[in-house]
Formats: sequence, C-alpha cells, structure tokens
Amino acid sequence: MAAIPNEYLSKAEDIAEEVYKRTKGVLPTVARMCLISTFLEDGIRMWVQWSEQREYMDMSWGCGQFLATMFVLVNLVGQLGGCVMVLIQKKVTIAVGVLFFIVILQTLAYSILWDFQFLLRNLALIGALLFVLADSRKEARSLFAGVPTLDDNNPKSYLQLFGRILLAFMFITLVRIEFSFLQIVQDIIGTIMIILVTIGYKTKLCAFVLVLVLSLLNLYHNAWWQIPEYKPLRDFLKYDFFQTLSVIGGLLMIVILGPGGVSMDEHKKKW
Repeated sequence: MAAIPNEYLSKAEDIAEEVYKRTKGVLPTVARMCLISTFLEDGIRMWVQWSEQREYMDMSWGCGQFLATMFVLVNLVGQLGGCVMVLIQKKVTIAVGVLFFIVILQTLAYSILWDFQFLLRNLALIGALLFVLADSRKEARSLFAGVPTLDDNNPKSYLQLFGRILLAFMFITLVRIEFSFLQIVQDIIGTIMIILVTIGYKTKLCAFVLVLVLSLLNLYHNAWWQIPEYKPLRDFLKYDFFQTLSVIGGLLMIVILGPGGVSMDEHKKKW
C-alpha cells in the first residue's frame, strides 16, 4: 500500500518535469515578468496618479510639496528603471537593490510596518526578489581544477534558502479560520506545500502546485477588473493581485532554479 502514494508522487513529478521541459524556453521570461509586475504596476500608477500620490504623502506626513514630489519621483523612476533592468538582465544586482529600497521605503511611508498582513506580503515580495538575484549569480568556481564546489557554501544557495523562507509568509496571509470544506482543504494543502518548499523537499513539484493554486486564488479573490473604477476596493484588489503575481513569479523561479544547495533535495543526493 505504501508504494501507491510513491507511484502517484513519481507520476506527478514526471508530469511537472514534462511541463517544465516544454515551457523552459519561455518560463524564465514569464517568471521575471510576473516577478516585476507589482513594481511595474505601481510605477505606472505613480505616473498616472502623480498629483494624487503627492498630495497623499503631503497630507499623511506633512512633509511639504518638495519631499512629497521626491517620494513619488523616486518610486516612479526606481520601479520602472528596476523593472527594465531585470527584464533585459543588465546590472541586475543594482536593479534588485533599487527595488529592495523601494519595498522598504513604501513599508515605512505607507505605515505597512504596523499592518501585519501587508508586512508579511512585503517580506514575501523581498523573497521573490532574492530569486532574481540568485538567478543572476554565476556558480562559484572550485579553487582546484576538477574538484566540485560545495553547493552548501555557495552564496547563491543561501539566497535561494532565504528566498524560500520569505515566500512562505505569503501563505500565512492566506490562511483563514473558516469552517468550510474548501477553505479547510485550501489551508491544509497550502500549509503542507509551503512547508515542503521551505525545507526544500520535492521542491520543484511543490512550487509548481503552489503556482497553480495561488494563480487560481488570485484570479478568484482579486478580480479587480470586475470592480467599477470609482470604488476604492478596485485599487486594493489591484494592488493585492499584482503583489500575489510577483510571488507567483518567485515560485516559478524555484521551478526553474531548484531549491539550491541548502535543501533536503540536495542533501538526499549525498545519502
């Protein structure tokens, strides 16, 4: 009987691997597009709502028109510039640094630090950015010809580890204490999958499942295009939709890159 679950698991891994092989030509581009989507959307919003954003900052902080204008300008240029650099894969380390700064700046400016759910979402977003940074790093070369490097000591492996840990925070915000069958199933599946991704066990398969689950939930819960433009709920759902899409991009990067050296999957190879 114990062989039955293993058989299904192996079949699921084979299907996921086949999907990856058929899409690996476009998957990295799709992953990066998803990853930078929230920054791209917010950068465009800074341009379209220039006056409103500037007035909001001035009213919220009483910082004056000059500082409010500088805040909007930094967000506009930093986000759009960072997105372009990530997409064309030029100066990616600088681009990620700029986007890191934008996340921290907005966390402080919009008082997200005191909103637990939004703080966890921003941490997950940072986790997704770590995978962009990991993807841009070359594998460390061995000090001795013909001697393989230890992946555990590779900085790229630690970027992937911390990225996996931070991405898990997104799913904490999705857990709801509701006594409905679908919600309970969602909570159980999501929790098991994200724990496995975090520790790096069956990582690519679990990340692939989470991409499917999170994409469906995002389309269902954050359908901002169905809300009239005059309702504030539209902007809230739109923000949530693109943040979630960025985390999906991070999960796609896990499918592409794997869990890295600091993971159970990697250590199983040595057993």
